Amino acid sequence: MSTDTKAATPASFPKESAEAAAKAPLTVALVALPDTSASTLYGMYDIFCSAGRDWDFLTTGKAGSSAMQPLVVAETSTPFRAANGVTLAPDLTFTDCAPPPIVCVPDVHVAPGALVPGRYDAVIDWLRRCYAAGSTLAAACSGSLLLAESGLLDGQDATTHWGYCEALGRSYPAVTVHPARALVASGDGQRLITSGGGTSWQDLALFLVARFLGQDEAMRLGRVYLADWHSHGQLPYSALARVRQVEDNRIAASQEWIADHYAEAGPVAGMAACSGLPERSFKRRFAKATGMTPLDYVHTLRLEEAKQVLETTDLAIEAVAQEIGYEDASFFRRLFRRKVGMSPADYRRRFGGFRKALTAAAI
Repeated sequence: MSTDTKAATPASFPKESAEAAAKAPLTVALVALPDTSASTLYGMYDIFCSAGRDWDFLTTGKAGSSAMQPLVVAETSTPFRAANGVTLAPDLTFTDCAPPPIVCVPDVHVAPGALVPGRYDAVIDWLRRCYAAGSTLAAACSGSLLLAESGLLDGQDATTHWGYCEALGRSYPAVTVHPARALVASGDGQRLITSGGGTSWQDLALFLVARFLGQDEAMRLGRVYLADWHSHGQLPYSALARVRQVEDNRIAASQEWIADHYAEAGPVAGMAACSGLPERSFKRRFAKATGMTPLDYVHTLRLEEAKQVLETTDLAIEAVAQEIGYEDASFFRRLFRRKVGMSPADYRRRFGGFRKALTAAAI
């Protein structure tokens, strides 16, 4: 099963040894697919190349020896275009690449729940062989879908981009999905590592460096790349509100109504009245149509609005709570922390400052 949150941090790894640093470069296979984003693939490539090399270069002017050797591995040796149009040049094919110590699977650019059966059989078969031979398999973002499709994550814990977590859990019910976490290690010897979305591939790469080369080298690379470990997980970045369903017209009408009235008192009763259904029937149909209770849906709308208010204004937390419909500011704080993963004040410091910086840059 998976490590806990504290275990999945660079600080948990042993200090690197002189013997480890003196070893031949460690091979890291980077899986290349037509659905891969080149930025994730080559971003990890650059970090692995930097291990053992760039800290000395920056601090002494003399580059060290690379401690890792990344190789791009694909079904074909012929260059091909990635999902974002960048040409990928494989070093080896799956057939020619013996199981390496580490295999990294970047993201796959497919819609949540739309992994095409049979499209990835070659890479899935190779991943299974590598894992059976002792390789550590690491998947970034939606790349976790390939590990799930292989069956290797059955009975294990995992994460993926927050936008794919629901689809991952629905399509692969044997996998325990952790939407809040940016990194999860599980499986035999914790050799199945999954990371969240966006730049959490940096966490994944540094985690692997720390595990195989030691904590000190990972910390040095973090400084070289100004990498910010996602200690708060994915929740602060995720969108809480779900896409509005349209199959049940009465429920859709209630969703349209609550979008403009979420701050009012008695929102669930108001939604039921808008639908024209008895409240008990409304709640049952709403949950069936959306997968959420009406009250949970109201909370998501309110919290999404709270994020916007926190990012764009200097209103006191009590005033923010009042504006979105909560009379009890303490309840609002507790709910926000539980759903978003940090306090309203911490969220404002992180994302409000970011928005201000972007606004200033655009002037």
